[in-house]
Amino acid sequence: MSAAEEGRRGQEAAGTTGEGGEEERGLVAGLVDRAKGFVAEKIAQIPKPDATLDRVSFKGVSRECITLHSYVDVANPYSHRIPICELTYTFKSGGKAIASGTMADPGWIAASGATKLELPVKVPYDFIVSLIKDVGGDWDIDYVLEVGITVDLPVVGSFTIPVATEGEMKLPTFRDLLF
Repeated sequence: MSAAEEGRRGQEAAGTTGEGGEEERGLVAGLVDRAKGFVAEKIAQIPKPDATLDRVSFKGVSRECITLHSYVDVANPYSHRIPICELTYTFKSGGKAIASGTMADPGWIAASGATKLELPVKVPYDFIVSLIKDVGGDWDIDYVLEVGITVDLPVVGSFTIPVATEGEMKLPTFRDLLF
């Protein structure tokens, strides 16, 4: 008997072949699934940055638009600063998107603390005309402001923190603008 035949007979006697058995594949797949579950559980337990959003208020008027603004407070649980990749926002009223935009690279979140970011929202005048129904007699706008803060976490990668606020904003009168 040749050495190759003896090797094949030894593998068959041990219950394995050079191609790998179904049991081996099932065992490896089970181990990989358990490892994925373990890693996912550990990542879910890692503290992540948190954010809150202030109410929207009137900031100013220009020839092109009305400028509103809000502040976003982002808390960082880590001992090192985190880069903010972008801030995206959508300002809605009456179920319609009135203004939206992106602030690319707005800065960093301070280490072990909070960072306050100003979010200017520019609303063109043509949208104001469509809001006349909502303004009506009470001279206010019901709104929803949705913000997505995308940060780059070292282990997790890019992570978006969704934040929203809704409320009612009183529009300024001519008296407010002149005085």
